[in-house]
Amino acid sequence: MSEAAAIELYDLTAGYERHPAVHHVSLRWPRGALAAVVGPNGAGKSTLLKCVAGRLRPMHGVVRGVTAAEVAYLPQISEVDRTFPVTVRELVAMGLWRELGPWARARAAQRRRVQVAIESVGLRGFEQRTLDTLSGGQFQRALFARLLLQDAPVVLLDEPFTGVDIRTLQDLLCILRRWHDEGRTVIAVLHDLALVRATFPMTTLLARELVAHGATADVLTEANLLRARHMQEAFDEQAEWCDRDAYPSVPPVDAGEPHGHRH
Repeated sequence: MSEAAAIELYDLTAGYERHPAVHHVSLRWPRGALAAVVGPNGAGKSTLLKCVAGRLRPMHGVVRGVTAAEVAYLPQISEVDRTFPVTVRELVAMGLWRELGPWARARAAQRRRVQVAIESVGLRGFEQRTLDTLSGGQFQRALFARLLLQDAPVVLLDEPFTGVDIRTLQDLLCILRRWHDEGRTVIAVLHDLALVRATFPMTTLLARELVAHGATADVLTEANLLRARHMQEAFDEQAEWCDRDAYPSVPPVDAGEPHGHRH
């Protein structure tokens, strides 16, 4: 694993078909951060994560400090096709893709790593099960095992605990803490604010624009959460991307007040 750098977003605007999902976001995650991204439904959380992962090109602005090759990315479970006819072992082995490429066969040492990853998420005995036979929690465990094999310095998780039981939640949280202890940068989109307060030292609060960013206790205040709801309600879903008249010569990395126009 290479060492992660700090991740900076500068004036990031991103969305689909010229409709911004996140707008003029500037912030910084320090190296080795354990951070949550929260906000109302439709606040742009997944869009932001996809830009950091290199899965979506920004309309404007830049992401600095990370490349797609340094990221292990877990999409929302709804974005993964569970009808595809592969086994748990085959899914987990996909985490070796960057090592093997599309055609090479796994060597004995790599096959052992696949087995270790499967066992480390509690799926021993499930190796030959197909994805469509797994519960939601078992499927998330398999996806986490695939992430383990990627051995990336930056781990991005989009709603990683959706549909899991309490035992699975606790087991997956142990993996997150282990990644954090190893110095990896871990950023997760989450909805459970109690879980965020208990587990994540750093939080980003979005409502299309940046509402607050920093220590979780300072971000998740009643005033900030109310402001996020009001900002989300004020956005026009059909508005197109706007240009600012001017940009500062030095990129800011701290959260500031959002600009005044509506979208």
